[in-house]
Amino acid sequence: MIARTKIRNHVLVKYIAKELLLYFLICFLFFFVVFFVNQMLLLAETILKKRVPVSTVLRLIAYCLPAIIAQSAPFATLVGFLMCLGRMVTDNEILILRASGQRYSLILKAVLVMGILISLFSFIMNDYFLPLGTLHYNRLYRQIVTSNPAVELESHSIKRMNNSTLVIGEVFGGHVSDMVLFDSADDGTQRIIVAGETDVERASSVGVLMQLKMENPLVLLLQANERGNYDAIFSDALEFNVFEDSVNISSSSVSPREMTSFDLYKKIKSLQKENSISNRQMNNYKLEYNKKFSIPFGSIFFALLAFPLALVFGKKDGQTLGLIFGIIISVLYWAATILGQMFGLRSGLNGFWMMWGPNFFIGILGIILYIRLRKK
Repeated sequence: MIARTKIRNHVLVKYIAKELLLYFLICFLFFFVVFFVNQMLLLAETILKKRVPVSTVLRLIAYCLPAIIAQSAPFATLVGFLMCLGRMVTDNEILILRASGQRYSLILKAVLVMGILISLFSFIMNDYFLPLGTLHYNRLYRQIVTSNPAVELESHSIKRMNNSTLVIGEVFGGHVSDMVLFDSADDGTQRIIVAGETDVERASSVGVLMQLKMENPLVLLLQANERGNYDAIFSDALEFNVFEDSVNISSSSVSPREMTSFDLYKKIKSLQKENSISNRQMNNYKLEYNKKFSIPFGSIFFALLAFPLALVFGKKDGQTLGLIFGIIISVLYWAATILGQMFGLRSGLNGFWMMWGPNFFIGILGIILYIRLRKK
């Protein structure tokens, strides 16, 4: 009898896991398309309209796929599991299992196992393939900018560099109208350059990203301590070099997003020993480190929430309600993650709590609902 019970439990767990996997794959495809279209729109805004070769655009898209996959998996877990379990409740499958003497823990076992497997898959994509894709993406983008500097310039926009700011008017290919440049020297001298017409050309010198050839520019030199005194310079033409290290995308250093969790952990320990960066910069590294774990392993917390939540509302049309509730919670979770990252970067708030806070909230809510479910 014990052997038969184990076999029966194994069959039931396997059946529930297959159903969860099926709904997960369907929802994963849905979220993958959503995030993929969003990425395509971003590329269209910055790359496609600059007449970049199709082969290069396809490579950029391929390098974005790991990030899209890693981001889609947790949301697909929540929505897919809610729809699957909601459908089982509506079709009285959960009621039949309970009537046959099965405990909720049997169903929870299948849910958690699938959640763990999806989290591991998402973690591999997020920790290895995403940094690799980001590294190749940035490297290819630097090549595009070097060969076609106009990619960096958008019509009616502001381009901020390390020590300079460009206010850009209308952009036609490699020609810009109404450009204003603000920059400052190490001695505090501020410079303002105003040009009605500017040609953006690729520079031949090593280390120079682009060359701005301005027609009839006006140059104002302002002293930091003497605002009333300034120099005004007029000329027929001016050539202004924009160096590669002045633009963030051209930085040769490896960013935290381009590192694996192991490499990033070693980097954090090294910086802590050297004590060479500010607390806010250190928090940025810690925030990215926690993000590498919190997002992929969010699938476990979503699975823990999905099971009791589906049993609560799934008595009538649980599949549809699961889709609705899943999308609403996914949007709220996505917003909370973005806000947490923003507050962590700008305000220097603890990176661990900013990234793990939404997961802990979802997990605690799922545990509370499950405990209440067992008491009924």
